[in-house]
Amino acid sequence: MSAPAELRELLLSRITDVPDYPQPGVMFKDITPLLADARAFGALTDAFADLCERYHADKVVGLEARGFILAAPVAVRAGIGFVPVRKAGKLPGATLGQSYDLEYGTAEVEIHADALAPGDRVLVIDDVLATGGTADASLQLVRRAGAEVAGLAVLLELGFLAGRQRLEPGLKGAPLEALITV
Repeated sequence: MSAPAELRELLLSRITDVPDYPQPGVMFKDITPLLADARAFGALTDAFADLCERYHADKVVGLEARGFILAAPVAVRAGIGFVPVRKAGKLPGATLGQSYDLEYGTAEVEIHADALAPGDRVLVIDDVLATGGTADASLQLVRRAGAEVAGLAVLLELGFLAGRQRLEPGLKGAPLEALITV
């Protein structure tokens, strides 16, 4: 699914390109102007909350760090719970962890071991789908916790990085919704 033209235009008008950030040759997509615009942020929240309803989600999982910012108001709007996926070592208590490959090395994300229950339907939300490593690790965590992946939703998909293709096996038929693909 891509966003309706009016929503897509509104969201794109509030996303700015920052060249050479965080390193030379990278064109960073900055969503902070979108977050600062109540109309655009509200429209984005509504679009994601509609996906929660469409896919009968019981919980929303937000990926560190900008995924938290997007997913928490979606959970409130949809009337369901929010669960953060954090970098390893950031959550107190018992956690489930999942490592994934980076271009150079590995990283790990975690959720609280008791955050999801068997039978929970979970919509995973993040800001940008790039290579798909963090999203794939999050899908694995959701399933290891006994919950079902209702879908994965992102504001922006960087199609040229082939994250969608990397995620296909891990989605196991669950939908991947990108409001905007560039």
